[in-house]
Amino acid sequence: MSMTLHETAELAGRIRAEVGKAIVGQAETVEHLLIALLSRGHVLLEGPPGTAKTFMAQCFAASVGLDFGRIQFTPDLLPGDILGSNLFNFQTSAFTLTRGPIFCELLLADEINRTPPKTQAALLEAMQERRVTLDGETHALSPNFMVVATQNPIESQGVYPLPEAQLDRFAFKLLVGYPSAEEEAAIVRRFGERSGPARAADFGIGQVADAGTIQAAQEAVKTVTLADDVIAYTVALIRATRTSPDIASGASPRAAVLLANAARARAALEGRDYVLPDDVKALATAALRHRLLLSPAAEIEGRQVEDLVAGLIEQTEAPR
Repeated sequence: MSMTLHETAELAGRIRAEVGKAIVGQAETVEHLLIALLSRGHVLLEGPPGTAKTFMAQCFAASVGLDFGRIQFTPDLLPGDILGSNLFNFQTSAFTLTRGPIFCELLLADEINRTPPKTQAALLEAMQERRVTLDGETHALSPNFMVVATQNPIESQGVYPLPEAQLDRFAFKLLVGYPSAEEEAAIVRRFGERSGPARAADFGIGQVADAGTIQAAQEAVKTVTLADDVIAYTVALIRATRTSPDIASGASPRAAVLLANAARARAALEGRDYVLPDDVKALATAALRHRLLLSPAAEIEGRQVEDLVAGLIEQTEAPR
């Protein structure tokens, strides 16, 4: 199955429309989820409780038609609860693999920062290589495997900061804030008369894609031209994070690769077969905010990572 860039953009429009049947606002978050899906990236959603992070992921999964799995992260969760384990079968006198919930296509890692780093690390191999290793044996995951993780802000009680190695595997970190007054009124109208938890099926969200369609769209995105001058600009922006006096730890080469691939996907959704510097600029904050550690002086001054990224974008010369 093959797909053109025009068909890819049309598919994205249908996915937006389905998610919009249930989710009020959050257009930018949904757009980043689409870009991550088409560029085979993972997404971390951060926001206070009750802002529909989990429900948004459920609606997104329902619309794209990928096999959905969910893990509720808790302090007592063990790596085996995520990956599975080999259990001895007394009838066959052999070990049988019992697969954990990670064996899916779209995994919702709910409140990922509620579990200790040892358990969080169970996702590292899966997110990077789309495979897991159990008792020395490697098991492949779906090529469409995507993690959408949610977390409450670090200031909340009972949470663990995510290790840097894990944060670096997320293409985007998106901040999900409170809705506007108008949006909140629309939410109350839409959900106020319902009893019990909201479900995607209750809002008529239909499946507008499947695994084959998504893979075809991902292949179409790969045809988007990424010119040498745009590559140079992307690299210059990433390297600038390592020399800024306000940043103690900058972004990795993996960040440059993920940002470039995401820029391709954004160009495709904009109906272009080539990447502009503006694509890189538009995605830079979401791609970098979780990768940069502020210097002690910047922290004392109350600087924000988003402001620093904006400054680096302004200082880094873009190709014309």
